[in-house]
Amino acid sequence: IIHHEGTTGIYAALNNCAFVSTHIKEGMKISKPFCFLMDASMLGVGVGFDTQAAQQNIRLTKPSENETRTFIVPDSREGWVEAVGLLIDSYFTPGAAAVKFDFSRIRPKGTPIKGFGGVASGSDVLEALMEDIQKTLHPLAEKNEILSISTIVDIMNLIGRCVVAGNVRRTAEIAFGPPTSSDYLNLKNYKENPQRMDYGWASNNSVFAELGMDYTDICERIQDNGEPGLAWLDNMKDFSRMGDEPDRKDKRALGGNPCLEQTLESYELCCLVETFPNNHDSVEDFKRTLNSAFLYAKTVTLGHTHWPETNTVMTRNRRIGCSMTGIAQFINSKGLHQLKEWCEGGYDHIQDCDKKYSEMFGVPRSIKTTSIKPSGTVSLLAGATPGMHYPESRHYLRRVRIPNSSDLLEPLKKAGYPIEPAIGQEGTAVVSIPIDAGEGIRTVEQVSMWEQLSLASFLQKYWADNQVSCTVTFDPETEGKEIKNALNYFQYQLKGISFLPKLPAGAYPQMPYEAITEEQYEEILSQIEFLDFGSKSDQNPERLNPPDLYCDTGNCEIAK
Repeated sequence: IIHHEGTTGIYAALNNCAFVSTHIKEGMKISKPFCFLMDASMLGVGVGFDTQAAQQNIRLTKPSENETRTFIVPDSREGWVEAVGLLIDSYFTPGAAAVKFDFSRIRPKGTPIKGFGGVASGSDVLEALMEDIQKTLHPLAEKNEILSISTIVDIMNLIGRCVVAGNVRRTAEIAFGPPTSSDYLNLKNYKENPQRMDYGWASNNSVFAELGMDYTDICERIQDNGEPGLAWLDNMKDFSRMGDEPDRKDKRALGGNPCLEQTLESYELCCLVETFPNNHDSVEDFKRTLNSAFLYAKTVTLGHTHWPETNTVMTRNRRIGCSMTGIAQFINSKGLHQLKEWCEGGYDHIQDCDKKYSEMFGVPRSIKTTSIKPSGTVSLLAGATPGMHYPESRHYLRRVRIPNSSDLLEPLKKAGYPIEPAIGQEGTAVVSIPIDAGEGIRTVEQVSMWEQLSLASFLQKYWADNQVSCTVTFDPETEGKEIKNALNYFQYQLKGISFLPKLPAGAYPQMPYEAITEEQYEEILSQIEFLDFGSKSDQNPERLNPPDLYCDTGNCEIAK
């Protein structure tokens, strides 16, 4: 089988995030949600997914040993996705021929990618993915077993690892599963599932929490490593802002994006934009920024992707996520009451913008319009704290992941930045950047778990009609046992939440943020010289110092 090479569907890359349900409708190929996740991930779109297919009694079958066919994998994103789809479907189609794959057309590692940028990873990462999927499915097919939650998440995570291992695209995943499934809850218990250590990191794992449920078991796990996160799908469907009456606008919603700031239907994408209220002197000036931000995001909804299901949903919903960041700084400088006034005034202004621009473009008004991103890189580019979060400490390390093939790595080495191999990600380096958050602003050590939850609730009430992305940092010794009580109260005020324990060595190695002392900061800084990325000699070196980097989903990664 030979297909023409080509690159299509790049328009989808203007969107930040997506969600896909694994529920298989009549006539749908089993591989479809897996292929959607891979395709979107290769475009840099973060994808959430559920485990609904595990409830459909879908049995695996061995491909025919008497019949084989060869698929020549095209040198394109579409070709890689199709190859994965063919392999998966061969294990779910009775009597299907076994598929062999010819990777000879894939360009060598390091070859420039002209259409979407970056350099090619070669065929090794795809070949490894195909082998891993086969190793996952074949033993199950030999026993004619039913597709399980763990198998769904395994394949999605293996795909995520492949995309990241290519060191061309950086993406994120979130899995949503039932709170009552021990198989799902133990996916990141590497003592019980040691084989998942190599790829389990590819997704954040959350549960679809039910209002009024017993949170005891969930909270015990959260105290250990922060997972699972929680998403209250009923609240996501029923409410816009939690301070308003239920409107059931999102009755078709089935999940959310990897950072959980967006409610989404299956195959829906969303464009997010960030604003910086603390950089404005007046609410009127802030509203002018909101106007521009909203106009950009609304314009993105006018385009069409290469996925028909996505276009159907996006044409109907026109969903966007206009976000605020630097909120901790705003509270520090202007106070909580003024934040409330700006949230309410800004939200009303965005609705006016939506009415105006929807009429101008001749499209429906957006189903929802506002959210709070976790933020990161964009925040520090503007000198802001990330989203609603407080800084780790006055002095801390911000870790950034960079491909070993990146041209940025050598200048960073020469400048003296601490660099080490990334654990669990072959071909990737971790750069540690010392940061001083400055005087005056409170750090996360000074903000209790209860206050963080209260701020998330505040923003969900007065600003976000989508969701607030919030990772609550807590002390396992003094606050761990209070998480259950907190959830019992805040389950009626939030749509989603995640937690991260404060541990001396961090919850896991090479965490994106690590508190350090002033002495450690000064020592590291003393080893760092001027960073030169090959800039023009006539530019002012002081203006060339790169800003500190924060990133979404707790990971900061640079692709070259």
